[in-house]
Amino acid sequence: MKRIGAHVSSAGGVENAPLNAAAIGAKAFALFTKNQRQWHAPPLTIPQVEAFQRHLAAGGYRPCDVLPHDGYLINLGHPEPAAWEKSLAAFIEELQRCEMLGLPLLNFHPGSHLRLISEESCLDRIGDGLNRALAVTHGVTVVIENTAGQGSNLGYRLEQIAGLIQRVEDKSRVGVCLDTCHAFTSGYELRTAEGYDRFFADFERMVGLHYLKGMHLNDAKPDLGSHVDRHESIGKGKLGVELFRRIVNDPRLEEMPLILETIDATLWPAEIQLLYGMIEQDAL
Repeated sequence: MKRIGAHVSSAGGVENAPLNAAAIGAKAFALFTKNQRQWHAPPLTIPQVEAFQRHLAAGGYRPCDVLPHDGYLINLGHPEPAAWEKSLAAFIEELQRCEMLGLPLLNFHPGSHLRLISEESCLDRIGDGLNRALAVTHGVTVVIENTAGQGSNLGYRLEQIAGLIQRVEDKSRVGVCLDTCHAFTSGYELRTAEGYDRFFADFERMVGLHYLKGMHLNDAKPDLGSHVDRHESIGKGKLGVELFRRIVNDPRLEEMPLILETIDATLWPAEIQLLYGMIEQDAL
């Protein structure tokens, strides 16, 4: 079964996210477990956690259908020691919040070298941060999101993602989330059947499909290889609809969160229906 949904609001408390997902017809969802643009947040309360789990079950969601995203301020590749430690502490807190909610995944952007250190040194710092975070938490898999390569962000090439996985000591607790907009604007041609097949063949060869834990389904405003991260609604950008038709009919992508982060949340119910409507009968 394809688990298509969107990154829904958790305004008013994380317990509202499953309700917001159910309201748009989502079969999976993403959320921030705290304000994504602030370092600190009040701890989750037991009533919040219980309400979240109750709403999750009522909506028919399994914990693995949820793909939480960490905060935007975190940079595990930061070249400055104090800033790196601050990011690491915040990342550990994000993992702990997922633990409390009973969620097995945490999606994150790898990090940025800020043009102050080499890419390899930055990857080393990210790997060190992941190992330290995993050593003090339990039960949550860190899910590396590929990036567009905007600015000094790493994770825009499959080789970099593979390199990060190699640096993680506990391979059972690391995975990957593929963002279609980011892959396209980082230089991977996904619009043709040949390009799609080549990308996934390269992913299998360099990374391994068993590491794929979810996808972000976003059309792209910018051009191929632009290294600009700007999402667009499905079918309204440079990717078009055929890529998404291939995704929803790809048997390798069953039972994982396929999450819309497109720019107009009012279109999410229609986009979810559109994507489900593309599934061919023999793929059901």
